[in-house]
Amino acid sequence: MKVKQIYTGCLAEAAYYIGSNGEAAIIDPLRETQQYIDLSNQENTKIKYVFLTHFHADFVSGHLDLARKTGATIVYGPTAKEKTGYEIHEGADNEVFNIGDVTLTLLHTPGHTMESSSYLLKDEQGIINSVFSGDTLFLGDVGRPDLAVKSDLTKEQLAGHSFDSLRAKIMTLPNETIVYPNHGAGSACGKNMSKETIGTIGHEKKTNYALREDMTKEDFVNELLDGILPPPAYFSKNAMLNIKGSQSFDDVLEKGNVPLNANIFLERARSGALVLDVRNPEDFAKAHIPGSIFIGLNGSFAPWVGALIPDIRQEIILVTPLGDEEETITRLSRVGYDNTLGFLDGGFDTWLKSDMEIDAVDSISAEEFVECQNRSEIPVFDVRKKSENLSEHVIGVRNTPLDNINDFITSYPEDTNFFIHCAGGYRSMIASSILKSRGIHNLIDVKGGFAAIKEAGAEVSTYRCPSTL
Repeated sequence: MKVKQIYTGCLAEAAYYIGSNGEAAIIDPLRETQQYIDLSNQENTKIKYVFLTHFHADFVSGHLDLARKTGATIVYGPTAKEKTGYEIHEGADNEVFNIGDVTLTLLHTPGHTMESSSYLLKDEQGIINSVFSGDTLFLGDVGRPDLAVKSDLTKEQLAGHSFDSLRAKIMTLPNETIVYPNHGAGSACGKNMSKETIGTIGHEKKTNYALREDMTKEDFVNELLDGILPPPAYFSKNAMLNIKGSQSFDDVLEKGNVPLNANIFLERARSGALVLDVRNPEDFAKAHIPGSIFIGLNGSFAPWVGALIPDIRQEIILVTPLGDEEETITRLSRVGYDNTLGFLDGGFDTWLKSDMEIDAVDSISAEEFVECQNRSEIPVFDVRKKSENLSEHVIGVRNTPLDNINDFITSYPEDTNFFIHCAGGYRSMIASSILKSRGIHNLIDVKGGFAAIKEAGAEVSTYRCPSTL
């Protein structure tokens, strides 16, 4: 028996390969499926099943492509078949699936969504080895109950189902049972996930707030719902793609992986395609195509695309580092942005050599920022999350979180310069690109963000717990 976790950091998502005696199963695959097929070929196994723990909201799953290419059966938990727009096997609670010499038992664990299920792996001797818990149980947390689509239940009712599922199906497993969750820290599917990606039932019973033995259902519901932020706007759209079906990833890649010369690129931009620049922040600041939006690959790329580009059908053309064209199209497709129409052939150097118009972002060092602040009262905008700003911030700063920047556009002055910063420089460059695309050019980005500002000696305000005031 072989179990392999295939973890994708930018989405904090874990897919799984299980292989035994010539047969294999994949659990919760990402959009691009060749990696699973290659792994199965390397292990000399045939993929028999594609198991889904639930209808995912934070990414578009690759189950349809994988089933088409391998002949595997798609398996969901109870209640799923009434919703899907494609052929599936709707598993029953406690149904057993054979994979070579091992078995997976479907445990219906509603709560995160009503079809949510976990899969219990037993080895060749029939001994419980591990549980693939999807979004039912994370390490340090449990799945939020407000993401289900096509549900008549309230988040409070779903949270109640989660309480029952955890106590009846998960907490009763042996303490040594390995826990393989669908997500780790950084995912918006929970609020308190561990950085670890593999744990045990025993450890979770000791450390996970949601598994306290003395917890009442009312306590559980209140604590689970407390502090949950609104889900990213693209979540419901991704969930519907997973329910109804999406186009083949191969078709998406073929359509988008097209080199464009500068003139054709400009024509497509003028025709309404969004110019998405995925280089690093420093290169974008030095020079970029006017009106382009920056979201760098070397950050939480896909979640920020989903949060900030409201139309999932938006036509997109790309400016990428050389060699990153296919990777960018792939990451966009993972969150349902399938309308990439090409990339600037030769990268940004092609634009420069074509003598096209360019723009830039004014930037200063943290030391220069502190000096300016000591001499004048230029407005400062912090685009970190509200919680980050409350914890510690520059004196007199205005907090306009990047997640909701469209709600704050009118807050930025148009007739005087202002500073903008985040934690380290990535988010403030995204914000700068959005503001400049809206005609607000009088901004000055602070390199290195709040970390550099604090180190440079700026006067900051630190939040103190009320009990210490």
